[in-house]
Amino acid sequence: MSDLQAPLRPKRKKGLVDFLVQFRWVFVIFFVLPFSALYYFLIYLGDVRSEMKSYKQRQKEHDENVKKVVKRLKQRNPKKDGLVCTARKPWIAVGMRNVDYKRARHYEVDLSAFRNILEIDKERMIARVEPLVNMGQITRVTVPMDLSLAVVAELDDLTVGGLINGYGIEGSSHIYGLFSDTVVAYEIVLADGRVVRATKDNEYSDLFYAIPWSQGTLGFLVAAEIKLIPVKEYMRLTYTPVVGNLQDLAQGYMDSFAPRDGDQDNPEKVPDFVEGMVYSPTEGVFMTGRYASKEEAKKKGNKINNVGWWFKPWFYQHAQTALKKGEFVEYIPTREYYHRHTRCLYWEGKLILPFGDQWWFRFLLGWLMPPKVSLLKATQGESIRNYYHEMHVIQDMLVPLYKVGDALEWVHHEMEIYPIWLCPHRLFKLPVKTMVYPEPGFEQQHRQGDTPYAQMFTDVGVYYAPGPVLRGEVFDGAEAVRKMEQWLIKNHSFQPQYAVSELNEKDFWRMFDADLYEHVRRKYGAVGTFMSVYYKSKKGRKTEKEVQEAEQAHLETAYAEAD
Repeated sequence: MSDLQAPLRPKRKKGLVDFLVQFRWVFVIFFVLPFSALYYFLIYLGDVRSEMKSYKQRQKEHDENVKKVVKRLKQRNPKKDGLVCTARKPWIAVGMRNVDYKRARHYEVDLSAFRNILEIDKERMIARVEPLVNMGQITRVTVPMDLSLAVVAELDDLTVGGLINGYGIEGSSHIYGLFSDTVVAYEIVLADGRVVRATKDNEYSDLFYAIPWSQGTLGFLVAAEIKLIPVKEYMRLTYTPVVGNLQDLAQGYMDSFAPRDGDQDNPEKVPDFVEGMVYSPTEGVFMTGRYASKEEAKKKGNKINNVGWWFKPWFYQHAQTALKKGEFVEYIPTREYYHRHTRCLYWEGKLILPFGDQWWFRFLLGWLMPPKVSLLKATQGESIRNYYHEMHVIQDMLVPLYKVGDALEWVHHEMEIYPIWLCPHRLFKLPVKTMVYPEPGFEQQHRQGDTPYAQMFTDVGVYYAPGPVLRGEVFDGAEAVRKMEQWLIKNHSFQPQYAVSELNEKDFWRMFDADLYEHVRRKYGAVGTFMSVYYKSKKGRKTEKEVQEAEQAHLETAYAEAD
């Protein structure tokens, strides 16, 4: 794509909802922020209380809670009770996807008690945790031990269950893959109440490979064993500015972590962490990090930056200063680095609180940040929610690394959204074909970043109000997302299912591979018990009749194949 000129659009007539969105910061300051702070404090107390319990006590409570789930499932009458769902309220989820799917399911199972870290096994380098454990909770326990999950998603609120069943990525994913790739075992309650432990090499290996991206539609995840890695106290972070066109920025990004000689597994050439931010069609800053000891960080002349303090500049704005002062290096405490985007929700905080990045606000009220996403969702109302679906974009495009430049040009032409977040991740070549998979024959191409066992992809994170909306022009958000999804399908790319999707069922299964998923659903009795992943991801209101008819069609097909 060479023509980057954005299409001309007419001015949009504003209404009451525009006024409500523009001044929503008043409600956020006086209601959402105080209640968010109270909520976070209560959750913290609960986490501390959990950490004070012995391993045996936590394991005993876990076993008792699993028995309750099993009992509840076995009490279900499939003909009368309908499809199964969790009792979690729709607005609690961090993702922006419309969760109207719960209206089509009525048999609730309560999983709210599954929020404990069950064990940190230093010998096996495994953390065994329950699905509602979030990233802030687990780094608070592991980092003081000089340990960490191999992939730690940036936002504190993101849970283990959501990152496994959905999508999770971090700056270390160019080494370890997505969050689900770091899991070594799942404890799953199946539709019939059986409790199984699935690993990649036991009798439930097909279930193990099918769980990621399944959105909880194969069974209830009640625990996971996740890979730990050794870490140091600080992250030595290098900020490198790049100026040029979008293809130049894409190449600078690739060169920051992917050696052109193909030596992708050489730790001397490949950093521990990678992140990129494109601020305009001609400017970007790419950050590479390596773990560093306290002794190194505190050497004379080295700069330590505690980015976690409430009064500090928002991280993305701090990184942007490299465009003026050139490349620089600083040391950030490891846990603060992991959660560097939490306080301002990447750059979404600028839309929620237009003056939230000002020094006086950060000093006076920055300690209340961030507003809890679930409270923002719970208080936005139908009209504001629809406005955000049309006038706002929160999407991730998972594209092969060599197509990053094309993706940046597409986003600029169709959406004009900046900043854009870039984060690489490996997509491994597995023994079975899962819902997301590398391009066939990628290993013969020897492209930059690829290895014989994994193709390098990149998350192109598009989060903000599009340029036309900011200029007061007409913008069709639904149509833009439809175009994006078709571009992704055409370019063997993927859309995480937390986001609002416009895909119909045919195109959904053009983007994702259905074979293993459907095989596992039938084999373990999920069909007729749990809603299929397409219907759970589908935009808009869904009736129980609609979903039940679709599930029945799957059941009849399964019976016919069995006969």
